[in-house]
Amino acid sequence: MNNKTVIFRFLLLGLPMAPEHHHLFYALFLAMYLTTILGNLIIIILIRLDCNLHTPMYFFLSNLSFSDLCFSSVTMPKLLQNMQTQDTSITYAGCLTQMYFSNLFGGLEIFFLVTMAYDRYVAICLPLHYTTIMSPKLCVCLVLLSWVFTMLNALLNTLLLARLSFCEDRVIRHFFCDISALLNLACSDIYINELVIFFLGGPLMVIPFLLIVVSYAHIVFSILKVSSTQAIHKVFSTCGSHLSVVSLFYGTIIGLYLCPSANNFTVKEASMAMMYTVVTPMLNPFIYSLRNRDIKEALVRVLIKKKISL
Repeated sequence: MNNKTVIFRFLLLGLPMAPEHHHLFYALFLAMYLTTILGNLIIIILIRLDCNLHTPMYFFLSNLSFSDLCFSSVTMPKLLQNMQTQDTSITYAGCLTQMYFSNLFGGLEIFFLVTMAYDRYVAICLPLHYTTIMSPKLCVCLVLLSWVFTMLNALLNTLLLARLSFCEDRVIRHFFCDISALLNLACSDIYINELVIFFLGGPLMVIPFLLIVVSYAHIVFSILKVSSTQAIHKVFSTCGSHLSVVSLFYGTIIGLYLCPSANNFTVKEASMAMMYTVVTPMLNPFIYSLRNRDIKEALVRVLIKKKISL
């Protein structure tokens, strides 16, 4: 009981790097963050401006780009500020707020990847019923349900964490307020928090992943029945971007949370955390634009319209 104290500020450990490399990594992370913002904004604006992209697939893609943009913005500005000022402190309220929004937008990323997988499944396996099944009403409902589930999950985790008391050790062994790192600092009983994470957070991560696997299993079985090489190539070109994003995101999540290396924040864990909070949101616009002919054609059309109007 003597070790318990009222915590007003935490200290973020940051990234395990030598002090002489701070300026180099600051410039690198700033460039990555600006690229993330610009790339995802371009995707959102293109889908908004080009009528040919007003389809369920690109509706979900625009929502994914928005969640990527916000997910990166939750952690990167504070990391950049800490690296520039060498002040690693964060207020108690600011830490809980950062944890809430990181859970929210991380959860949205998972749900939007599932909805995009379902959209590809319907388009390839049930092409004659695609317009009937993937109606605008269903698409909006799927996005709204994703927001509701992730908001409730993030709010529940935040409220349960807010009831805890913390020890005198205020150092969060992470570069942002991650829930697992905060639970390690708690002096009070965290049994309820762990139950909620296991029975609610676990299924919210595992079930969407299984649904994606099942969707692509059906897609693979359906294209194996097709003898046309051109049709098979079209299917793989359509699904390749989404599969790449799923592999990047879930690969790092599984490696970080299901296969932890130790209690301390190691270089391996820091790299994996950077992958799903910074690198994946930055690469998503490039993956979808470079492998997607519709996005490239939409960009050309928008630029031509802009040139004609000028």
